[in-house]
Amino acid sequence: MGAQMRVYKRRIKSVSATKKITRAMEMIAASRIVKAQRRVAASEPYATELTRAVTAVAQGSKTDHPLTTEAEHPTRAAVLLITSDRGLAGGYNSNAIKAAEQLSERLTGEGKTVVNYVVGARGVAYYGFRDRAVEQSWTGFTDSPTYADAKAVAEPLIDAITADTADEGGVDELHVVYTEFVSMMTQTPVANRLLPLTLEKGAEESAEGVEGAPKKGPEIRPLFDFEPSAEDVLDALLPRYVESRIYNALLQSAASKHAATRRAMKSATDNAEELIKSLTRLANAARQAEITQEISEIVGGASALADASSGSD
Repeated sequence: MGAQMRVYKRRIKSVSATKKITRAMEMIAASRIVKAQRRVAASEPYATELTRAVTAVAQGSKTDHPLTTEAEHPTRAAVLLITSDRGLAGGYNSNAIKAAEQLSERLTGEGKTVVNYVVGARGVAYYGFRDRAVEQSWTGFTDSPTYADAKAVAEPLIDAITADTADEGGVDELHVVYTEFVSMMTQTPVANRLLPLTLEKGAEESAEGVEGAPKKGPEIRPLFDFEPSAEDVLDALLPRYVESRIYNALLQSAASKHAATRRAMKSATDNAEELIKSLTRLANAARQAEITQEISEIVGGASALADASSGSD
């Protein structure tokens, strides 16, 4: 019984040490979530206003810009997958990868060749283990991305969509798959198409077909005078648009990862507490059994001595 007690004590000590680690990681992730949420909230107005500006320029001009014009027969699509560099985040990475796989299957079913771009060591490891081709990858900044990181990611993507598809290996579409931070308990993987830019519908178009919607006349749009030209304005705005959208996606993913890590570490801490309680009960039962056996041995020995003494008499 003494050996069994030592086994239980070693396991309790080991689980207690693990519990301290998971508790510390939970607290660290909780502190990082607050900072990540603030960064997401700070980036939202800029990305929204920039999208409105690009949309206004595209709608107010008659130009056919390559970043806003749909290809007649798109054949290649770039998919940017955003994962994390570290694990211990529950199903965060697997859910994002699953969403990217579903998007790739849909694009392949439409007859398009998928060109993969990956952010995060976990995504790179997933494609590398399966010998899947990755055009370009980035790692080392997923926990706390900066705008410079987003710019580095956006640059080859913009080059790919502006290049000729047939001769220079360009792409016709750009999609991004990331995890949207909804709340502390909910993080949802989403797949959005960034380019070509989908122009927003007018007010009368959004109300069309809705029962009881008021009848509106044709929308009067403001007149724009572009200097030097609408093409030059789009050339300047659209790269900033892509960078801001990718930056926002990186921030959303970072906040989601920290929330997932906090949730996973809290679950691990709770499981460690339950395991410690279970092992403690087993250790107590083993100790009681050991005491009972020792008492039985003492009583048996005393009875044997008494019987021997009575026999000699």
